[in-house]
Amino acid sequence: MATRTVAQRRAEARAAYDAFIAECPTRHLLDRIADKWVSLALAALADGSLRYGELSRRLAGVSQKMLTQTLRNLERDGLVTRTVTPSVPVRVDYALTPLGESLAGLMRSVKEWAEAHMDEVLTARAAYDTDVGTDTDTDVGTGTGTGAPGSG
Repeated sequence: MATRTVAQRRAEARAAYDAFIAECPTRHLLDRIADKWVSLALAALADGSLRYGELSRRLAGVSQKMLTQTLRNLERDGLVTRTVTPSVPVRVDYALTPLGESLAGLMRSVKEWAEAHMDEVLTARAAYDTDVGTDTDTDVGTGTGTGAPGSG
């Protein structure tokens, strides 16, 4: 068996879409779909197509600029379609593509998991904050003495 160079192994891994490699396009896709507005938009659109205003109201707190940017990115990635109906005013509807539908179920599951386990997470946070607040002499695992996790 021939020995491969590091560059050859990286090229093979890249061809296999290995998200652990920094240059892999799947890492950029994961960055995109991990965004809170993307996950919430996909979960909202899983119920069916929505007009821009309906989607904006459903995603409380999203700015017009962020929602527009999110929807454009989702359209570019082939996850959402944008349908313009000429009328007064113009009607714009957003819907999931089959590719978007295949992801929306996962995003909805993550959203539902977060909602179901929020009390446990809040309890864990409070316990952690209490422990860190009483142990400010050394940082966990670093010995930096800052008391701030990961500040070493």
